[in-house]
Amino acid sequence: MRGQPITLYEREKIEFHVRAHDSLRSIGRMLHRDHSVVSRELERNKDPDGVYRAASAHEHALKRKEEEHHRRLDENDTLRNYLIENLMEGWSPEQIAGKLKSRPGPMEQMLGGRVCHETIYQYIYEGQGRLMGLYQYLPKRHKKRQRKCARKSRGNKGILHRTGIDMRPREINEKQDVGHWESDSVIFSKQRPCLSVQRERKTQFVSIHKVWNKSAEATEWAIRETIEAQPGRSVESITFDNGTEGANHYKLRHDYGLDTYFCDPYCSWQKGGVENTNGLIRRYLPLTTNLSLISPSQIYAIQEKLNNRPRKSLGFATPNERLAELIGAG
Repeated sequence: MRGQPITLYEREKIEFHVRAHDSLRSIGRMLHRDHSVVSRELERNKDPDGVYRAASAHEHALKRKEEEHHRRLDENDTLRNYLIENLMEGWSPEQIAGKLKSRPGPMEQMLGGRVCHETIYQYIYEGQGRLMGLYQYLPKRHKKRQRKCARKSRGNKGILHRTGIDMRPREINEKQDVGHWESDSVIFSKQRPCLSVQRERKTQFVSIHKVWNKSAEATEWAIRETIEAQPGRSVESITFDNGTEGANHYKLRHDYGLDTYFCDPYCSWQKGGVENTNGLIRRYLPLTTNLSLISPSQIYAIQEKLNNRPRKSLGFATPNERLAELIGAG
């Protein structure tokens, strides 16, 4: 019975046993519900004189349900348009709600209110947003809400001169300083070209390069491009998984004086930040994309979309904002 609304028949039973002065726990056991459900039912749907009557309680519940059906996003055109506009820009419901919450005064006056991320999800999956197909603008584009599941991981390929992630200093693990990156590849079906992705752990800044294949040489080139593009000494370490694309890591260590670390076998989740970024990239470039038709400028545009997305872990600042702030402070 968990999660099911109380029926009129159950309300009649509640009324009978309440009049018989039975305890809430015994009523709950009889209905196969928690006693707190019975307590809440009595409190919410009793008559003004304080007496619980099944018929009027049922009417109260139906009226409340009808009133709750009118969602704020159905009635507030300005707020709804703000939601749709930012969903189409690639923002998640949590980012949209967080941005509204981070600027309560001006945003609420302009939009006529604010909503939480769960309300946005309900509008997308249960309200008018379902008819509009707004789910297709969510990161995973699921037609139905789904639970999170484990991702696949890769094994150790026997990379030379590797330093395990267990040797990575605590300050890197706890994201105390800027300059510590994660690297990974995004592949596409039936083609050699792919993307090399680097992500800074503290600011969540992303650098994406199109490379000719998933080789160690191509990845080395992409990482060099990332390093050269960063102001000052903002690349101090890079963490890889155990794919062969990281095999030339020791050349980067020699030329730039940075440290390199590798995840444990079958534990690519240990660099979950860049793995999550790869999922966001898939929104713009699905697995079946013909990468040869995608120009470097288009790749850069996707990179900037990601770097201008507000992040909850950054207090809803963007990676570009946080990187500029930290580099400037340094």
